[in-house]
Amino acid sequence: MPPDPNAPPAKLSLIVFSDGYERVHYALALASSALAIGRAATLFFTMGGIRALIRADEDGAQGWRSLPGAERDEEFAAEGLATFEEMLAACVALGGKFLVCKMGLKAEGLTTDDLRPDVTVAHGGIVTFLNDARADGAMLMI
Repeated sequence: MPPDPNAPPAKLSLIVFSDGYERVHYALALASSALAIGRAATLFFTMGGIRALIRADEDGAQGWRSLPGAERDEEFAAEGLATFEEMLAACVALGGKFLVCKMGLKAEGLTTDDLRPDVTVAHGGIVTFLNDARADGAMLMI
C-alpha cells in the first residue's frame, strides 16, 4: 500500500544555517512543536547557525546573545512568547537530536570546546544528516 500523501511527516529535519536570531528561534519553535506532538526532530547546525550553540562567556551571557536580532528575546518574553532558552530547553527535554557540522565548525573558526556543555550534540557532516533523515519526513533549511 503506498504511503498516504496527506499524512503529516514522521520526522522533521532542520538545517540551521543562518546566524539570525529570529531564524534560529523559529527553527527551535518548529522542532519543539514537532517533538511535542510525538514527531522526531533533528536540528543540524552549520555555518553561522552554529553560533547559536556557543557556550556562555565569562560573564555568563550565552553565545546566542551575539546573534543579529537577539534583542528580540526580551520583546518575546514581554509578550509572553517562549524565549530562546525556553525553546532550546524544550528541544533538549523532549529528546530533539542536535547535530553540529564538522565543516561548519571549521569554517566558523570554532571547535567542539566552544559549544554549550548543556546541549548534547553529535558531530558529523552532511552525510550524517542525510542518513539521519527519513524518506517519510520533511527537510527544511532555515
